[in-house]
Amino acid sequence: MTLSFFDQFNSPFFMGIPLITLALALPWVLYPSPTTRWLNNRPITLQTWFMSRFTQQILQPLASTGHYWATLLTSLMVFLITLNVLGLLPYTFTPTTQLSMNLSLAVPLWLATVIIGMRNQPTNALGHLLPEGTPTLLIPILIVIETISLLIRPLALAVRLTANLTAGHLLIQLIATATFVLTSLMPSLALLTLMLLLLLTLLEIAVAMIQAYVFVLLLSLYLQENI
Repeated sequence: MTLSFFDQFNSPFFMGIPLITLALALPWVLYPSPTTRWLNNRPITLQTWFMSRFTQQILQPLASTGHYWATLLTSLMVFLITLNVLGLLPYTFTPTTQLSMNLSLAVPLWLATVIIGMRNQPTNALGHLLPEGTPTLLIPILIVIETISLLIRPLALAVRLTANLTAGHLLIQLIATATFVLTSLMPSLALLTLMLLLLLTLLEIAVAMIQAYVFVLLLSLYLQENI
């Protein structure tokens, strides 16, 4: 039976139970819990340093009212990075390759930023739909265009994350299949494709981290517009 390259993106089931729930819950077990000791070990120290640096980087351009989102944005960043990187391991499933999964993260958070803007400063929030100095004849058209661009933001967030991870997984599987086939036919060429596969894997690890950072960064920019 020949499997399709896209079968790796199907959510696996075990005894009728979708294993995507396990894939979503497992990453939190991998992180060490803080202790009450005066001196922490290296993993906890590195984890604390990374989270503090990321929080500082994300919250630096935000007003003080946006600092309440620090825990949420940092947790989302760590969660996405862990899911994306663990999905590169063999015989694993990446939940963030599912568009529905990414939409379930993007839509509520984007909607929260819009609601905050409408509640706290409705004039400025609605003012983004019409740039200053717009000619009278273009006002209806620009309002429609800006409204569509506003509503398409969560879809763009989800599609960007899904497309980048899906393309990377497919490319890795294609090159790995080519390496396996060429091993018995042309060993020298198979060695070159193996080196290319290793380099591509390193690139995909970087892409997995960057895409998680971009997802959270864009959310923080949307929040900045509404506070």
